[in-house]
Amino acid sequence: MDHPATPVPVLDLTATSIDLTRQLCDIESVSGNEGAVADAIEASLGGADHLEITRNHDAIVARTDFGHARRVVISGHIDTVPLNHNLPTRYEVEDGVEYLWGRGTVDMKAGVAVQLKLAVELTTSSVDITWIWYDNEEVSSELNGLGRLARESPELLAGDFAILGEPTNSLVEGGCNGTLRAEVRTHGLRAHSARAWVGHNAIHDAAPVLALLAAYEPRDVEVDGLVYREGLNAVGITGGIAGNVIPDECMVHINYRFAPDRSAAQAETWLRELFTGFDVTVVDSADGARPGLTVPLAQEFLAAVGGDPKPKYGWTDVARFSALGIPAVNYGPGDPLKAHADDERVAVHQITSCEDGLRSWLTAT
Repeated sequence: MDHPATPVPVLDLTATSIDLTRQLCDIESVSGNEGAVADAIEASLGGADHLEITRNHDAIVARTDFGHARRVVISGHIDTVPLNHNLPTRYEVEDGVEYLWGRGTVDMKAGVAVQLKLAVELTTSSVDITWIWYDNEEVSSELNGLGRLARESPELLAGDFAILGEPTNSLVEGGCNGTLRAEVRTHGLRAHSARAWVGHNAIHDAAPVLALLAAYEPRDVEVDGLVYREGLNAVGITGGIAGNVIPDECMVHINYRFAPDRSAAQAETWLRELFTGFDVTVVDSADGARPGLTVPLAQEFLAAVGGDPKPKYGWTDVARFSALGIPAVNYGPGDPLKAHADDERVAVHQITSCEDGLRSWLTAT
């Protein structure tokens, strides 16, 4: 017996960017389950004759070809972290401010909604634009849809300047810190805990590692006019096999957020020097990105949207653009402190503010 195909959700791109945010959020798209929202985006762009649409798995690329000398890439991810009783969306008012509440409202479907609305409505613009909406940002790097596009179709990412719609309270945040995760191990000798003196306790030997971390003073590093703050922290510790056995191994899991004046390789060298004499294994690292605010397009963008640019302390996919030689910034509605939170919610005025800023810049003559 044939079963009817699941209907593709319909997005009303004539709605306000606030209502469009709600439409997008109410299509659940936890990482790995972006198919329905990708289908909806692709279908909603079908009548936009000024856009050339390309689909790569669950990533959608829409490009203009107005013949301008300069091209801007504007992108956002369509996946979210798992739900926790925070869909469907709803409106709330707190202290006189209206919020749209629910998973994905901040990270980052409000930014995607703004981008989709502008992609369809801007049938002319002052620059050519590549819009990218991609999958699997919230999970391991090898699954990231933007990374996949960079590997498989790098020509689709080509541009002179890039904007990533990560939540920034609708202010510009340039570049991003790099990130590195390492495991620092100490080694001992197992013995019965009743005769501990015949063994050697690896957990006790981890005390100097923790002391170094506790004494660490984060660097404040100025890079191209923005001051990035670093972080070095233990994020996990394991050791021991039983309650009556002296442990022969202890592992401290460390996360290092380093300013973009250092490469990932330089950050690793520094970390290994800090923990000289210990067994250090780097398990993951990614370069950061310089602010990307010195090129003319970035200066024009800043003038149009206003406000003082700030650094991005976390790692974001602007680093992928930076690795391709494309200056990139973060700019999107929503408080990043509410990203992934159970009470995730975006102030609706930030959605319209972000839309107004991008529209003003992209239509300037």
